[in-house]
Amino acid sequence: MAEENAIDDPIPAGPERLVLSDSGLSLSAVTVAQAEPVGEEPSPLRAFWSAFSENRGAVLGLAIVVFIALLAVFAPWVAPHSPTEQFRQSVLLPPVWAGGNWSFPFGTDAVGRDVLSRLIYGARISLGIGLSVMVVSVAVGIVLGLAAAFLRGAVEVVVMRIMDVVVAIPSLVLAILVVAVLGPSLVNTIVAVTVVYLPRYVRLVRAAAIAELSKEYVVAAQVAGVGKLRLMFVTVLPNCLAPLIVQAALGISDAILEAAALGFLGLGAQPPTPEWGAMLADAREFIRSAPWIVTLPGLAILVTVVAINLMGDGLRDALDPKLRRS
Repeated sequence: MAEENAIDDPIPAGPERLVLSDSGLSLSAVTVAQAEPVGEEPSPLRAFWSAFSENRGAVLGLAIVVFIALLAVFAPWVAPHSPTEQFRQSVLLPPVWAGGNWSFPFGTDAVGRDVLSRLIYGARISLGIGLSVMVVSVAVGIVLGLAAAFLRGAVEVVVMRIMDVVVAIPSLVLAILVVAVLGPSLVNTIVAVTVVYLPRYVRLVRAAAIAELSKEYVVAAQVAGVGKLRLMFVTVLPNCLAPLIVQAALGISDAILEAAALGFLGLGAQPPTPEWGAMLADAREFIRSAPWIVTLPGLAILVTVVAINLMGDGLRDALDPKLRRS
């Protein structure tokens, strides 16, 4: 009967285990509660966004930067007028909140050009300068920094001493010197600002690469016979990108400020190019009679730079686990 009962019993829901009864050892069907499955780890992108979004200032900065970038990209469709078109009958027209009309919401400048249209097109130029300087500086900085870290010796001495000389000269003075040699233009402005901010990327990449060289995975790759170029750009460089990305994001705002300073001095973008620094230079004589011409480009520079800096702080917190908010 016992055997029949054992056969008639349903298949146990959980794994069986041995239990000790009065008659000795016997198999008893004991249902064991199954453990809940462990949740999947979030993807790197989702984990990054989760850490980044904890900083509300960074999210706000990102939203502002995206908005300004969209204005710059779609400037021909968003701007109400051409940035160089002159409306002679509406010279120094005030903005709408000071008695102007909606044809020129932000007013007009001294030759009748729409200030709002020039600000929108100016976002395209200023952000273009910042991004161009960042891309070129990062690319050249990676090459020189890795070369100094891996080749050492004379190469490191030459590269780092040149960077020391560049750093020793005040940034604006050096930019003015470069533009004075090459001539004032938008392209030469990018070259000058790139030269000014190149040392920070070279030094950062070199220091990060030297710190990685002593780690076990690099030693293992060297023992395995990995080529030097592959070791530099495939093995070591990805582990140096976190601080480099943060520095690159913050470098965009510095480049925008430096380009605006050159434009204000008349050494950057030349008229009638609607660059924010050049707009400030053109309007400085009207600072009392038509203050909106000076205030609005200055506010555009201020808001853009602050937004990029806030976004850079969020990137730093998200990419460095030590700085993540609890």
